[in-house]
Amino acid sequence: MKTLLPLFFILILTLSYGQKKEVKKATKLFESGDVQAAIAMLESNAALFDAADSKVLNQKTFLEGRIAQANKDFDLAYEIYMAFQTAGGVDAGFDTQLQTLSSDIVNSAIEDNAEKRYPEAARKLYLAYQIDKEANIDYLYYAASSAVNGSYYEGALVYYNELKEIRYEGITTQYFAKLVETGEEVELSQSEYDLYKKTKEYTDFREETTASKFPEIVKNIALIYSELGDNEKAMTAVKEARAENPKDLNLILTEANLYIQLEENDRFEALMKEAIEQDPNNATLYFNLGVVNAQKGMTEEAKNYYHKTIELDPNYESGYLNLVSLILEGESAIVAEMNSLGNSRADNARYDTLKADRENLYRECVPILVKLVELNKNQEAVKTLMNIYGTLGDNEGFMKMKALVE
Repeated sequence: MKTLLPLFFILILTLSYGQKKEVKKATKLFESGDVQAAIAMLESNAALFDAADSKVLNQKTFLEGRIAQANKDFDLAYEIYMAFQTAGGVDAGFDTQLQTLSSDIVNSAIEDNAEKRYPEAARKLYLAYQIDKEANIDYLYYAASSAVNGSYYEGALVYYNELKEIRYEGITTQYFAKLVETGEEVELSQSEYDLYKKTKEYTDFREETTASKFPEIVKNIALIYSELGDNEKAMTAVKEARAENPKDLNLILTEANLYIQLEENDRFEALMKEAIEQDPNNATLYFNLGVVNAQKGMTEEAKNYYHKTIELDPNYESGYLNLVSLILEGESAIVAEMNSLGNSRADNARYDTLKADRENLYRECVPILVKLVELNKNQEAVKTLMNIYGTLGDNEGFMKMKALVE
């Protein structure tokens, strides 16, 4: 026994030395750029590491994390690093390695977004956020945005709800100054802003704080619930948001859109009018009121809203088209009555009256359609105007529109 005990310790030391040696060899191979050889080294010595102590195992684990990161298996890399940390592993480069992992993940997500692989980008950005939830909080917001862009609504809902829970604002300060030479205002980084203040090349320095993103987050939660068909949760979300920001135009419009989906036109109309109080020169709001009133059969009110639409925005094509369509709705009743008449003197007189009424409808449409054709030769407007000119016997107008069609 006196000779066996020292030999036993020698065997342990030899085994331990061999384990450390193999880890060092694999690390050197990895750092030289031969990732596959490093993997092969670890795999071929798997049995040797089965009996390794915690220190050697942690070194091996950390290297495996670096290998997974190099192979862009970011989820696995993060999982391994967390296991390393939980096991009490210590490495001088651990914090730097996590920062590098975060950068690698974000750069990969940027590539995914550029290639429109939005769900993949969203998941990666969320992973980057998990690495450091305080420093990388903005990545959670970008993850939600990428998820929405890719119609990955379930993921987006998770991200937005997390943003809501922590009341993410995303407020930043922007820095601006004017070039003395050109007078052009440019946006600067904070360091440039501080530096250029000491020069004479820039003037009119100013700072601007961006708006809070919180209302947008709650609005998007409501919209996503609505997209997923859960209007009850959508309405709850938007009402919560409006309780905090009752005058927020986007939230008013979000609630209004929900009422449209619920076919509650009266509530929609009330909210549209509330929105107009906030933004009285918004042509789209008047257009929406025109649509709702038209659906309710309130033709004159709808016409007035459509006229207001194109008055505020002369380029609003749908305003012109909906107005003409609304006017021409009166034609069907006129034609039906004309077709029901007989050949008596009274019927013929009535027919002439109805014919004049029909032509007056057409004449009411002409200046509206002419304006739209002047804007961009809208083909629907051109064809409608050509038919109207043909019915009214305006050959010159008919030929002009026919030429545009051809």
